[in-house]
Amino acid sequence: MFDNVCKYLTETFSADYATWLLGKPVTLTALSPKELSLEPIRADALILEQSEDLVLHLEFQTEPDETMGFRMLDYRVRVHRRFPNKTMHQVVIYLKKTGSPLVYQDSFQLAETTHRYRVIRLWEESPEPFFKNPGLLPLAVLTKSKNATERLQEVALTLDIIEDRSMKANLTTATAIFGGLLVKPELIKTILRSEIMKESAVYQEILQEGEQRGLLKGKLEGKLEGKLEGKLEGKLEVAQRLLERGLSVSDVVGLTGLSADAIENISASHD
Repeated sequence: MFDNVCKYLTETFSADYATWLLGKPVTLTALSPKELSLEPIRADALILEQSEDLVLHLEFQTEPDETMGFRMLDYRVRVHRRFPNKTMHQVVIYLKKTGSPLVYQDSFQLAETTHRYRVIRLWEESPEPFFKNPGLLPLAVLTKSKNATERLQEVALTLDIIEDRSMKANLTTATAIFGGLLVKPELIKTILRSEIMKESAVYQEILQEGEQRGLLKGKLEGKLEGKLEGKLEGKLEVAQRLLERGLSVSDVVGLTGLSADAIENISASHD
């Protein structure tokens, strides 16, 4: 879910994120990890974007990750191998407030090798810059605030003045998802316009993904249930045969693992 939203925001509003993180509105295009011969391992969202002279590597995290430092070094080396003349900017953006010391880790030490990267903890960030660019607006709810509900209301008012309905729908959906880290779902529904979120391509993609996961879960659970039922039926059949051979209930319990009540029910049904 966070993966989809973060990718949508950074790819659609790459200039906004470049302005925020690089200090200039660079036009960026997506860089697939496959171009680096790398299958990413991530908790939330890995984003790689590039221009002619630089690569921007973003990691959005809801939870601390003790492997983050090594991953940053790994990506840096792989990018250098593929693009030796490009400058690389690496930023880890933590979304959810935590007291873990891991979110303050901004370097990785391996013997004599030291690698540094930038870390942003959104709950420590001033909200003003996030209200200046539409692509950053959904993150504003996670910035420094005494009251998350009031901040969400501020974001909602700003969203209302966006004229492009499609953009408004997608940004509202993203705001609702990020807001869910701090604000109760019932409050989000009263503050944000839920009807416009249904028009969002991001919303539909997340919904479709959820449905697919639900179907997969249902299939897996169905298979598991079928196997369990099959095993139980097999045990009951074995128990019946053992009883027919004259074994006692206690002996059958020991051999099949079925309960004494189940064995007695079998015995009673065949008397």
